[in-house]
Amino acid sequence: MANGLELEAQLVVTWDGDAIQIAASGTYLIVNFPSQRVLDKLTSGPPKDPNAPPKPRNAPKIDPLQQLNDLALRLGLVMDLRVAGKTHVTFGTGRSPKITINAVLGKIGSFFRGN
Repeated sequence: MANGLELEAQLVVTWDGDAIQIAASGTYLIVNFPSQRVLDKLTSGPPKDPNAPPKPRNAPKIDPLQQLNDLALRLGLVMDLRVAGKTHVTFGTGRSPKITINAVLGKIGSFFRGN
């Protein structure tokens, strides 16, 4: 297991015309999405295939947020996921990810916006 992974980086990733900023200093990592729309688009997953077989009912449920938090803890990193500069989720500071009120309000607001 890694003990205290340290990073120094500044990166801008352009995805589908939107700039996603990534910055790291020491054990702190910040990922900033320009808007809730970009985060929703990125996390929506691949398009649904109508011909795909149905998933089994007893399939284990995987929580991607918990997996990311566990990885951050193992690497000794704190990851701050932001949308438009406001922290939405912090990973690696405890047993579970810390979800802020900004995330809840942003997600609720995204339901009322049109595509």
